[in-house]
Amino acid sequence: MGTPELISPRSPRVVAARRLVRRAFRSKERRFIAEGPQAVREAVEHRGEDGAPTLVELFTTVEAAERYADIVAAARAAGVRVHYADAEVVADVSQTVTPQGLLGVCRFLDSPFESILRARPRLVAVLAHVRDPGNAGTVLRCADAAGADAVVLTDASVDLYNPKSVRASVGSLFHLPVAVGVPVEEAVAGLREAGVRVLAADGAGEDDLDDELDAGTMGGPTAWIFGNEAWGLPAETRALADAVVRVPIHGRAESLNLATAAAVCLYASARAQRVRTAS
Repeated sequence: MGTPELISPRSPRVVAARRLVRRAFRSKERRFIAEGPQAVREAVEHRGEDGAPTLVELFTTVEAAERYADIVAAARAAGVRVHYADAEVVADVSQTVTPQGLLGVCRFLDSPFESILRARPRLVAVLAHVRDPGNAGTVLRCADAAGADAVVLTDASVDLYNPKSVRASVGSLFHLPVAVGVPVEEAVAGLREAGVRVLAADGAGEDDLDDELDAGTMGGPTAWIFGNEAWGLPAETRALADAVVRVPIHGRAESLNLATAAAVCLYASARAQRVRTAS
């Protein structure tokens, strides 16, 4: 087999993909970029509610196509258009310092908030006022690892499809339902109506996570609200929750960062729920 023909950097397909680095174009086209073998592999396997593949286009270097031949073959089998490109073209589209040679254009995949509620979730992460895309993606990854049923990004939070968010989720974006643009008041009201206890995570919370666990109050359906990286949750958001819970600091650290605190809280709930189910 000869060397595949490389797509031109000026090709309309490359130009269209490059534009997806900007939120306005992502919203208009309802497309986003998934970069790297893990994310692309998950995108190939993911299907939308209509059954169509989430991955619609794949750009790959010749070297990456050889290294990840199974991913490229799966993409072709799913009817995805595959383009071979120079490493410089892939790097330009992905906007990363060290691209991995594999980049997918994907359809939006967020879920309606109402469908999440209908599924009667037991563990939900709500990102309110989270502005850092890397943090948003990392919390989504933590929620996935803890076995959460869904993630909700409020209308005051960062764009789910920001390339940094997608990269930080390391494929978890394709694993669980995510609702976007939900006002925090609507999110809390809907979750509570669905029988979910809503907890706000805050370093200055009146309730201690250890005490909540010891009291046996964490075993039921629970949603955690996580706030802004710098200033936490505003008073009006904390007031919406059933309880404001702090992660205890047993050492001399001043505080925990957002993703670490989210992981502690989500795993605490997941553990408590498993204990209740087993008993």
